[in-house]
Amino acid sequence: MFTRILVANRGEIAIRVIRACRELGIEPVAIYSEPDRAAMHVRQADHAVAVGPAPARESYLNGERIIEAARRTGAQAIHPGYGFLSENAQFARSVEAAGLVFIGPPATAIEKMGDKVAARRLMAEAGVPVVPGSPGTVSNEKEARAAIRRIGYPVMLKAAAGGGGKGMRVVERESELAGALRAVTSEASSSFGDARFYLEKALSSPRHIEVQVLGDRAGNLVHLFERECSIQRRHQKVIEESPSPFVTDRMRRAMTEVAVRAAAAVGYYSAGTIEFLADADRNFYFLEMNTRIQVEHPVTEMVTGTDLVKAQIAIAAGEPLPFRQEDVVQRGWALECRIYAEDAEQGFVPSPGRIETLRFPEGPGVRNDAGVYAGAEVSAHYDPLISKLVAWGTDRASAISRMRRALAECVIAGSLVVNLDFHRWMLAHPAFLSGDFDTGFVDREFTPRCGDSMSSRRSAEARDASDFMAALLVAAVAAETNGARRAQAERPKEGLAPWKALGRLQMLRE
Repeated sequence: MFTRILVANRGEIAIRVIRACRELGIEPVAIYSEPDRAAMHVRQADHAVAVGPAPARESYLNGERIIEAARRTGAQAIHPGYGFLSENAQFARSVEAAGLVFIGPPATAIEKMGDKVAARRLMAEAGVPVVPGSPGTVSNEKEARAAIRRIGYPVMLKAAAGGGGKGMRVVERESELAGALRAVTSEASSSFGDARFYLEKALSSPRHIEVQVLGDRAGNLVHLFERECSIQRRHQKVIEESPSPFVTDRMRRAMTEVAVRAAAAVGYYSAGTIEFLADADRNFYFLEMNTRIQVEHPVTEMVTGTDLVKAQIAIAAGEPLPFRQEDVVQRGWALECRIYAEDAEQGFVPSPGRIETLRFPEGPGVRNDAGVYAGAEVSAHYDPLISKLVAWGTDRASAISRMRRALAECVIAGSLVVNLDFHRWMLAHPAFLSGDFDTGFVDREFTPRCGDSMSSRRSAEARDASDFMAALLVAAVAAETNGARRAQAERPKEGLAPWKALGRLQMLRE
């Protein structure tokens, strides 16, 4: 097993990996950009190394600096988290070439599944069902029209190198095609440096369901059941749950078998996710593979009892899976709400700023993966994810009830707007409660009228004397206890001991 690991990421996922390292007796090393010098993940690591200025391409995407930081601090392995360099095959190769271990899948698997068109072709050859679409990339409007004549409207235009909901447009009719093509190629070029795109048939009322897989270097592969990911805005997930209220036992058996077969087709090891789209008749089709840990991995951990990050580290160290497929059992139900600094009533636009008052929920069955503290800045430079709030219950109804209680306890205030009210609205919606929704649900149901009602509710809550006094008390305590911490954190040192960064006894002595 490793003795020191560099975490090549930031925010809550960096803290998640740091915690796994701590439990395994491994020293975690953090990296940070200039605006992140006082970030929580820097405070919690044993060592912290600056890797560049605010733009991600000059810091968190700078593979050479990250590898040099690992060498300089004596790290033996690099965990990329998700996003940034986690699905960059060249970075994985560079890590290995530097004599370090990349905690993730082989570069060949990342490469094969990174090109969406090539991945579709490979999955079809492996007998995995794929959505009908163009056989390869499409380079112009004429070719797009020819492909659409074969598959029919509506269609989905998708960037070949896409991900994270970017470079995608649904086209319902002929008159929309030209504008959608311009938008997709422009976004694909700016986001991925690759303007290629392809077409898929747009399914009616689709569900987005994914299967977690885990494999070791000896070729042993298992699945850890499915996650429901259909509650989305701008093609990006905001609420996930496991199991799915839509999936039957028969569908689950078929889908998980196909997911393991898909992973085996690329020689996969480590944690990964096979994503599917399913139609109203429960026919499911391969969408893509995420060759990394997922944002929503906590819901799987809650229902299976498997620590996926620890498993990643153990697999990277050459250890075999400690269990077989028949040992993996689902227990209960788990939901995850992604808490973002964004204004849902203004189209989910990012709303960065300073967190002045912060109170996260606690209690039975509640897990909070957060990357902030009272006084922290949510930067405009990066994804505005603040926290992943997870609730577990013995069944779906009890998990939803527990999540609603947790959301009611959560207080995040300051010069930013958060999407807590959106989640409260969502978990009270009759269609969500019944499990009757699809990927277009938020676009259809979340209207300005809903936003107005939430604004009214916030005003009513602000007038509630007990809530107001509680918020004042939390703010006063936060100001008192965090002032010294922020001052100390302004100049983090490489190798800064965690108790110093957290403002404990040693800081008081200094």
